[in-house]
Amino acid sequence: IKRVLCPLPESKTAENVRANLPFRLTEDQDSALKKIAELTAKEQPTAVLLQGDVGSGKTLVALLTALRYLDNQIQVCMVAPTEILARQHYQTILSFMGNMPFLGIELLVGKEPKKNRYEKLYRIKKGDTLFVIGTHSVFQEDVSFSDLGLVIIDEQHKFGVDQRETLRSKGKNPDILAMTATPIPRTLCLTLYGDLDLLTIKSKPKGRMPIQTKWFQEGRREGVYKSIRKYVSSGRQCYIVYPLVEESEKVDLKSCIEAYEQLKHEIFPDFEVGLVHGKMEADEKDRVMKEFSRNKIQILVSTTVIEVGIDVPNATVMVIEHADRFGISQLHQLRGRVGRGDQESFCVLMTDSKVTEDAKVRLDAMVDLSDGFALSEIDLKLRGPGELLGVRQSGLPDFRIADLREDSKLIELTREDATAFGNPGDLEKTEIRGRFSEGRLLFSN
Repeated sequence: IKRVLCPLPESKTAENVRANLPFRLTEDQDSALKKIAELTAKEQPTAVLLQGDVGSGKTLVALLTALRYLDNQIQVCMVAPTEILARQHYQTILSFMGNMPFLGIELLVGKEPKKNRYEKLYRIKKGDTLFVIGTHSVFQEDVSFSDLGLVIIDEQHKFGVDQRETLRSKGKNPDILAMTATPIPRTLCLTLYGDLDLLTIKSKPKGRMPIQTKWFQEGRREGVYKSIRKYVSSGRQCYIVYPLVEESEKVDLKSCIEAYEQLKHEIFPDFEVGLVHGKMEADEKDRVMKEFSRNKIQILVSTTVIEVGIDVPNATVMVIEHADRFGISQLHQLRGRVGRGDQESFCVLMTDSKVTEDAKVRLDAMVDLSDGFALSEIDLKLRGPGELLGVRQSGLPDFRIADLREDSKLIELTREDATAFGNPGDLEKTEIRGRFSEGRLLFSN
């Protein structure tokens, strides 16, 4: 089905935003923008997966892409898995826009007064609001658009295919730009998301110093606390991450709530210590994150709720407690919350003295490697395709013939052949039968 306006003209607003940036786009960002423009110039709607390591600048690529639609009065919807991340995107995009023309940007999240929500929904339906940034709330039936042309899905692996299609059905065959900061091995990516064109951003903005990662066992704790005091006293901030919200009878791990009380009153009484976790009310989480971003809170104790999208350049130290309980992907995501400015940053992995052999491999890899894509390949070898990203629960079985870890070239060739076969929905039944017959003949030989 053809789209109404194709191809889209270039965006003058995007050109102005780029001209006013205090830095130049990386080669990978430029390349991704050109490829997205090329794909969206087709008459048929396109679906792109933009994969970028933490801190690689995907949000800016998404904004510059969105402006081509917004300049032509075509609506854009950007959805994030958490309210914290949605608000972060909203503030980031407003800061990039600066004094540019206001394009009717609206934040749509779960809990807000009924009157406010009703007024927002009316503006979206009427077309007065062109850019909607929200959470799962945008999937609800009462959200309708005047002319939705682009859907941006951040951390797309946290959304189901059905949710992606629900958003797509709210427009007239909109384009899809799915993004992930969780590096996925290319072969697994092509298998899971074969319906999407895959683009990758590997390079990061210049000026960022590499994060130094250390693995310490319990006996080094006092030294770690001493280092935290040193950096916080110099004006920096720190995250301390725990895997649990509350104490668990099943697992002997200190919870973040229990740790918060001890850290606040006994270990760091001279500093402002904050707490954030997934069970808190959204307003309270938002308040804590705002205070942390303004340096009113120096040490933030949290669960993995901060693993995605939080951008506080002044936070340069992260301590991950019980680090052996996390997978490589999650450790790398958490580490990506520091090292977002031009200051030296550190990530400390804390464990007990005894850890499993697999945990040793994960922790050593985190210390030795900073490239998320290299880490994802190690993760694939350790866990296999059925466990990586929880895809076993999504219906991806272990392969009986191919092995994603060994048969990457074969899988890429298979995808190319499947693409060449064509979309059965566009073919007559006789043509489909003919092509399948050719395939059977080919493989029988």
